[in-house]
Amino acid sequence: MELIHFSKLVAAKAKKQANRVALYYRDYSVAKWVEITWRELHEKVERVARALVSLGVKEEDRVAICSQNMPQALMVDFANYANRAISVPMYATASVQQIEYIINDAEIEVLCVGEQIQYDNALEVIKNSKFLKHIVVFDPSVDLKGESRAMYFEDFMRKGDDQSLQKTVEKRTKAASDDDLAIIMYTSGTTGESKGVMLPHSCLLEAMRIHDQRLVHIKRSDTSMAFLPLTHIFERAWTYFCLWEDVKVYLNQRPSDIQNTLKEVRPTMLCAVPRFWEKIAAGVQLKIDTFSPFKKAMVAWALAVGEEYNIGYRKDQKRAPLGLSIRYKIADRLIFSTLKKVVGLDRGRLFPVAGAALDDKLAKFFVSLGLPIMYGYGLTETTATVCCYPYHNYVIGSMGTLMPDVQVKIGEDGEILVKGKTVCSGYYKKPEINANSFIDGWFRTGDAGKLVDGKHLYMTDRLKDLFKTSNGKYIAPQQIETILGGDVFIEQVAVIGNNRNYVTAIIAPNIEAIKGYAEQNGIKYEYVDELMDNPQICKMMEERIANLQKDMARYEKIKKFRMIKRGFTIESGELTSTLKLRRAVILQNYAAMIEEMYNPVKGPLGGYAK
Repeated sequence: MELIHFSKLVAAKAKKQANRVALYYRDYSVAKWVEITWRELHEKVERVARALVSLGVKEEDRVAICSQNMPQALMVDFANYANRAISVPMYATASVQQIEYIINDAEIEVLCVGEQIQYDNALEVIKNSKFLKHIVVFDPSVDLKGESRAMYFEDFMRKGDDQSLQKTVEKRTKAASDDDLAIIMYTSGTTGESKGVMLPHSCLLEAMRIHDQRLVHIKRSDTSMAFLPLTHIFERAWTYFCLWEDVKVYLNQRPSDIQNTLKEVRPTMLCAVPRFWEKIAAGVQLKIDTFSPFKKAMVAWALAVGEEYNIGYRKDQKRAPLGLSIRYKIADRLIFSTLKKVVGLDRGRLFPVAGAALDDKLAKFFVSLGLPIMYGYGLTETTATVCCYPYHNYVIGSMGTLMPDVQVKIGEDGEILVKGKTVCSGYYKKPEINANSFIDGWFRTGDAGKLVDGKHLYMTDRLKDLFKTSNGKYIAPQQIETILGGDVFIEQVAVIGNNRNYVTAIIAPNIEAIKGYAEQNGIKYEYVDELMDNPQICKMMEERIANLQKDMARYEKIKKFRMIKRGFTIESGELTSTLKLRRAVILQNYAAMIEEMYNPVKGPLGGYAK
């Protein structure tokens, strides 16, 4: 594969396949998917590039994008690269304070925003900012509220109609180098201040090269659904790779649309975090719970057949016995195909999964169904993928095998260290952190793990998340949270126990599952709150948690838990933009509840705290 610098990629694609569709986006005004060809994308990228020049954007300037998944965001990305400018993505859910921090840290003069909520936050920032000069708004329905420094994207584009600016863009593109900084991507800050990860074009190009080597079965006929935010390195790198490989990309703008868009588009590929698959599995289980005893028995039979066929034989490229193959075809036709079609995954050929720990039982469940999940591990600092499942001969329980030319070793305290051309050049304006994050060219991931046979990587936990009980036992909370989070009745869970004599948890239950259980068991209630205090519900949760923990060491098991009405949210500061727990915030917000679990006043185990 020829490596084409990202400043020239769109132009090169347009030259070879002008009329081929590159992107689809939903036009909400007509409720239809609209296609964008490579020619159209190239023309708009050129206009945006010239428009940026007209606003005074220079080489190495930072241009920020705070938006949902919209085609304009990608246009600005590629226009930045053409200008040798640097893209700084922000999550659409970013608060005023988070936006302000990034604007000041990266000294950003131009900020592009998507919808009203992002614009309103940007408006608060620009009022007192000494850096921000222009706000470009993608959604034409946004109320600009009379701000003279704001403009709609179409008005911004018209600035790019000045062809005299094209020479400037072309000069910059010609001078573009692999060493140029492409992206400053700010981490979500689970353990402290957000840091700007510097990714030069060399990292992007290497990511394209090694994925092209590993993912050899991807076809031009494939379609991908961009569901995760493009601000997330996983989705950004994956979407770039799909465009690189001529795979058509559907942009899911509103996360709440995903159930409908999956059924409409039926993509062959979709990258997602484990939580997405946990919800899919929970939904399937809730559906199965409504079946008759006969249908439940049929599903159980089918899953057993699927596990034997897909995990016992197909996964490792072994020829299955004729009888098993026939039984699997029957199971697939009667059960699996129906289940997959209901959620829009029936055409699936590759589903990359990363961003958090994937429970082994969940992995086995989806592999048994015949869904081609490809679990992997990576970080923003490594331009996403460090390792992933190969197509065959992967080990469930591992995070897969190392990507081509990516080096991994296990350092002190079991820390995973990574070296290679996809590793970032450091953190923006953070020399002290850089000095601590790199050892002789090896990047310290902050994750604990082990490398088996020199190729299969396993992660045990985030080193920074590890805590020790007062009894001196080390606890890996993410492992426990992953196990409990796979239960249909549990939406979220935070494990607690640092310097305490036993482990506890705060649980946000799956309200719909709880209501369904109440209906099936004749539990009457007026308000959902009442269910949380119901002794029968509490006993059911206790029993389920006890069963989930049966294989854990005694000191790891949750002794007490409390259920909360509202789950952890980004708005409360309890979750990062990538939906990871901010443990310090949770400990602070639920301090009284936590203290009551260790020094109880009254109330049953698992009782609801209002």
